[in-house]
Amino acid sequence: MLDTFRHWLIGSPLPTKQLAETRLNKVRALAAFSPGALSSIAYANQEIYLALVVAGSVGLGKAWPVSLAITALLAIVALSYYQTIHGYPSGGGSYMVARENLGTLPGLIAASALLIDYTLTAAVSLTAGMEAIASAYPALWAYRIPAALLMLAVITVINLRGMRETGTLMTIPVYFFLLCYLPMLAFGAWRLSVEGPGSLPATTLPASEPLTLLLLLHAFATGCTAMTGIEAVSNGIPAFRPPKAQNAGRTLLVMALLMGVLFAGSIWLTQELAVVSGPQETILSALAHRILGAGPAYLAIQVATLLILAVAANTSFAGFPQLAALLAQDGFLPRQLTGLGDRLVYANGILLLALATAALIVVFGGDSHALIPLFAVGAFLAYTLSQAGMVIHWRRDRTRGRGSRLRSTGWGRS
Repeated sequence: MLDTFRHWLIGSPLPTKQLAETRLNKVRALAAFSPGALSSIAYANQEIYLALVVAGSVGLGKAWPVSLAITALLAIVALSYYQTIHGYPSGGGSYMVARENLGTLPGLIAASALLIDYTLTAAVSLTAGMEAIASAYPALWAYRIPAALLMLAVITVINLRGMRETGTLMTIPVYFFLLCYLPMLAFGAWRLSVEGPGSLPATTLPASEPLTLLLLLHAFATGCTAMTGIEAVSNGIPAFRPPKAQNAGRTLLVMALLMGVLFAGSIWLTQELAVVSGPQETILSALAHRILGAGPAYLAIQVATLLILAVAANTSFAGFPQLAALLAQDGFLPRQLTGLGDRLVYANGILLLALATAALIVVFGGDSHALIPLFAVGAFLAYTLSQAGMVIHWRRDRTRGRGSRLRSTGWGRS
């Protein structure tokens, strides 16, 4: 009876010889690994807004320069991970780079930071998704926790069914999000050109704090959560179809480009149109209201935001089990995390992540703003160790010059 229910829930077992057939092409891989990165504008924009609005219109006027600095940093990190993909085509990302070049302890620190980051990405994405839809339907604010847990359960089951079904199901929300947001930004730019910019002093409440360097740095730090999820591709290389490194690298570059356009474009329009949010409303909801009004187009934006944030946790479900399996193979985590389940996925890693994510959602009351500061523990520490490791990696490579390194990563090809 138990086996029958399990097979109904996650599907019948797959023979190991079909493992190669479960690999993802670039279209499905972009959908599987990019939701966490693309959807991060939902909470990164919100954090920048909350950090600067206390300084009134003067503070909000600095949102665009802050976003440009973050976008530049995003480009640097993306190019670095592009080289990491080709330098370490077996996957592992920051863990593999830090362990090989900096030593076992820094590698374990990077791995621990990444595991924390994956868990937080799942928790923040699910809570932010409920905040997005509750902005359109305020009555839902009281039910954020059970709704987020329900979405978590659905995503867990989808991932337990296997990579092919995960990639297929994730494709729809990701591309629906892009088809909604990119035209909205283009339409907003057109409206700006016709109507002219808005006035922040006229729409913003008086400042409660002065604009200081510390406040700008706080906005920059919290806004850097826009980069969450960029590590996932380098960790998930084994899930790609051959040639794995080339496909993963191209997927990363496309993902980074879309991240930059969505993030910087939405911040720019928010500032130029003098958009401020009301109570129980996110800044992206306010921007959509300003551009599209309150009709079906606005609701489509909010639904698209909810869907991509709901599946953004899939970035974590793709990366967390892979990294946990690598650590287990090296003897640093229980060996049970290395075993493939009936559907050729690391089922124990998926279940472990689901339990940790559920705990965070409950403990922090379904509030994404309360969870955001914890990202500093994970993402930025892992990025720093990864980049330091890559510097040492290239310095140790004394047999090849800069041109051959570029050729090895694909940049030297015509």
